[in-house]
Amino acid sequence: MVNGPGPVWVERRGRLERMETSLDTATIERLIERVVGPLGLRIDRSSPLVDARLPDGSRVNAVVPPLAVDGPCLTIRRFGARRLTLAEVCPPGVAELLAWAVRSRANVLVSGGTGAGKTTLLNALGAEIPAGERVVTIEDAAELRLPGEHVVRLEARPANAEGVGEVPLRHLVRNALRMRPDRIVVGEVRGPEALDMLQAMNTGHEGSLSTCHANSPADALRRLETMVLTGSVALPLEAVREQVHAAVDLIVQVARTADGWRGVVEVAEVDTVAVAHGDVGWSRVRTLADRTGLTHLPRRTPRRLAADAADPRWIVRAPASVRP
Repeated sequence: MVNGPGPVWVERRGRLERMETSLDTATIERLIERVVGPLGLRIDRSSPLVDARLPDGSRVNAVVPPLAVDGPCLTIRRFGARRLTLAEVCPPGVAELLAWAVRSRANVLVSGGTGAGKTTLLNALGAEIPAGERVVTIEDAAELRLPGEHVVRLEARPANAEGVGEVPLRHLVRNALRMRPDRIVVGEVRGPEALDMLQAMNTGHEGSLSTCHANSPADALRRLETMVLTGSVALPLEAVREQVHAAVDLIVQVARTADGWRGVVEVAEVDTVAVAHGDVGWSRVRTLADRTGLTHLPRRTPRRLAADAADPRWIVRAPASVRP
């Protein structure tokens, strides 16, 4: 990370470290051009921001004046070569719950803040998708690396310097429905594409996965509502909440602590729609696990599964303290 003229910063294991290297403005500008130029992108005062994917899968974000007030900034996010497993990022018993949910085609939403490990967990969840299923992943910048022979990766395209040529996530989600997917994985929902994702989950594409920025499972549901309502389709709030409740089965909350630890801090299932403020309902969540491990067994999810769903044999091994 380069914040402008001065030191270079590196994040390792969740902690920021100041390097001995120091860069001046001219060096940073040359470095940005060397990184961005081969991608066919332009960055200057008229187009002062670039967010893109490097050939090795790393993410690069560069900002120059006048947007960057104190000088050009550069951020490169590199991803480890080894994919973490569910057992490495989940409390006791939770990995089995999530693996069973994915194999049983539950719709799972991963929620958390920036740098909390949402993409890492999404990769781990995707590794549990049975072999032979056709999976279409849709992202702003392709970061997911799912195993399997039938994985198709789609990446949104921003508008060029003339403001044309944009292909947003919403168009890709709609197109994915025509690609005979067994599952759709949306790297992150941020806007109106949330409606298309919910409709896909509700129309024969169970087992889909996605992430969003939110501070809790309940907040994630409200965020989905807000994103749908920002779209061009005018829907009453009650209809939006019914869509959310019908589509989402589990919400997995991830977080990054002060000591650099990243992982799952809560798993919740979407419970009944309670009536509040007249006829408008809101979706409640029921916690199934926290940082200490499994606390409750799911109620809703098994009832939505097909008759040939994966057998939840892990329930037999659940501690006696875990309540239905």
